[in-house]
Amino acid sequence: MSTAPEGYDPHAFVPFAVTVDLAVFTVREGRLHVLLVERGEAPYEGHWALPGGFVLPRESAEEAARRELAEETGLTRRSSRAFHLEQLRTYSDPDRDPRMRVVSVAYAALVPDLPEPRGGGDAARARWWETGRTGPLAFDHDRILSDAHDRIGARLEYTCLATAFCPAEFTLGDLQQVYETVWGVELDRPNFRRKVLTTPGFVQAAEGPPRRTGGRGKPAALYRAGAATALHPPLLRPEGRREGRTP
Repeated sequence: MSTAPEGYDPHAFVPFAVTVDLAVFTVREGRLHVLLVERGEAPYEGHWALPGGFVLPRESAEEAARRELAEETGLTRRSSRAFHLEQLRTYSDPDRDPRMRVVSVAYAALVPDLPEPRGGGDAARARWWETGRTGPLAFDHDRILSDAHDRIGARLEYTCLATAFCPAEFTLGDLQQVYETVWGVELDRPNFRRKVLTTPGFVQAAEGPPRRTGGRGKPAALYRAGAATALHPPLLRPEGRREGRTP
């Protein structure tokens, strides 16, 4: 443990707390959902909020985020590392928390469809909410959720992030549904398939037989996420939809 340099007084500064807040997204029944918890304690007792908590003294912000993700989703910390988690931004308005000065490091997480979550810590319960139907959230979490949704929508254009919403093996129809759900648009199926299959490293064919779908056509081929992380060229959303959609 490091010690303060001689002559330095750490008590000369007003202490404040650091928390993490998580916007955890998944696609359920063809719609984008976000994980919310009902607060069981003041402040905002009974209100819905993003999951999160205080960063412990010997813990990094990312470690705290993964701990909270595991607690609220039922994942182990090890398995939570298999899902996409990225730092969004820092929220530091002096009055964002009525208890004391609290600075929050927000994260966005993308997970495949999971069972119903459980409440943890000071949360009375947790559930998946369809974005756009959440109602007012506690603290400044409406702003965090909106920022996270805009970030994810933009990232789908230039990265292979969409595969993080899919199970280990998926069809191109599954992947297209992710784009349509997050962007709120309908995409041309042949054009989408061509762009995906001609982008090096975006997806790779999975071993085993094709998967039967609900339609009358032939079974759909299965794919896995490829080795690429960036899309060259980008897969841009239709014109007029670049500004993002607020949940």
